[in-house]
Amino acid sequence: MRKPYMGIRLKRLREERRLTQQGLASAIGISLSYLNQLENNQRPLTLPVLLKLNAAFGVDVQLFSEDEEARLVADLRETLSDPQLGETISTAELRELAVNMPAVGRALVGLNRRYRQAIEQSAALAARLGEDRQAETAILPSTPYEEVRDFFYARHNYIAELDDAAERLAQELAGSGRLTPAILVEYLRGKHGVTVDLDDASNGAHRWFDPENLTLHVSRRLEPGQQAFQLGTQIAMLAIEMELSALVDRAGFTNKDTCGLARIGLANYFAGALIMPYGRFLAAAKAMRYDIDELGQEFGVGFETVCHRLSTLQRPSARGVPFFFIRVDRAGNISKRQSATDFHFSRIGGTCPLWNVYEAFASPGRVLTQLARMPDERTYLWIARTVSHRSGGYGSLSKTFAVALGCDTRHADELVYSRGLSVHDPASATPIGMGCKVCERAECPQRAFPPLGRPLMIDEKQSRFAPYAASRR
Repeated sequence: MRKPYMGIRLKRLREERRLTQQGLASAIGISLSYLNQLENNQRPLTLPVLLKLNAAFGVDVQLFSEDEEARLVADLRETLSDPQLGETISTAELRELAVNMPAVGRALVGLNRRYRQAIEQSAALAARLGEDRQAETAILPSTPYEEVRDFFYARHNYIAELDDAAERLAQELAGSGRLTPAILVEYLRGKHGVTVDLDDASNGAHRWFDPENLTLHVSRRLEPGQQAFQLGTQIAMLAIEMELSALVDRAGFTNKDTCGLARIGLANYFAGALIMPYGRFLAAAKAMRYDIDELGQEFGVGFETVCHRLSTLQRPSARGVPFFFIRVDRAGNISKRQSATDFHFSRIGGTCPLWNVYEAFASPGRVLTQLARMPDERTYLWIARTVSHRSGGYGSLSKTFAVALGCDTRHADELVYSRGLSVHDPASATPIGMGCKVCERAECPQRAFPPLGRPLMIDEKQSRFAPYAASRR
């Protein structure tokens, strides 16, 4: 066991009791020199001394507990992990603070909790006043991922320059046929002098480019459609580098990480548009009534890739159904969120558990449909399914997500997924919200807590929130 050094805590105890070192040493029956060594962390606090402190002053031994220290370290790690602080604090430093200055540590945790509550309350109140997007962007600290997501959102997830360039190149390379990895490999070799190696790539990545040797490494474990996507991303980096830079520069990003992430996002957008050229993809989507599996077979790509492409079809002269696309993991973390519509979930306190994207994990590989009605009475048709990614052999970990694609029910008749649903019957829709902290649905059976900014009223007889009912035991 690690030896507990509790000098600061002993000093605090002595100051609270208004004792000198000699007074405390006499009270617990140890020498002055020994107490001095304990207070200066030259000797560890032993169990006999701890018992003497308890007998003399009734000190709660939990104050010197390592379990309590571990809990405080965990709280401090969460509190001080915000990248906005500009400091990386090691576990050793956190432990030093928890051991020697626990009161300061608890004060930091408390201040951070109140700070976050103030942010959430301000954003939630602004959302109710119709200023949701502006309030969130202005109040909540943005990460590079959020800034890039907002960049695409502001453009309705459609980048005309990239779509047009990708469509021209696709026509040049394959005409009206499918773009295969072999065609893209030959283009990279002939146009850019790049050799493509299908191997295990490097650094655990699916794609790695060696600019000195002009060699592109692409993982051989990927499906052909995934390989084509990675090849298309590299083509974007080489063939339209100036266009990518211009788009990033015009966005006005000030953070280097955000600029780099935006370039990757734009290159990925180009790759999707190259493999699924706008005009041909939109025509196929309409002919197939937006059947995701059929589109995947037609263009040789996976379910998630088709969903993402469907959320980008907003060319002014030829619009598709405006979709909202989202990807979540089992813990509810949103790793992708793209929208061609005005629909978006708040980032305040999570999303709604009644949404079918979470139910998808209980039915792996099965397409689920849902009519969902928001508090403003707008109703959406949602399609959700799990997707899994595995690399390696037996025993290797796989990544599983649920992806969802949604649109306003006024477009539902254009989708094959509306078959059998009572689209025009309001009673058939599941009432959902943006998340408990900003949702006004008082009687929701899944409510975790009342909306922010509203008083908490407890009905002791029914053991639930009232009137914001949720937690029935």
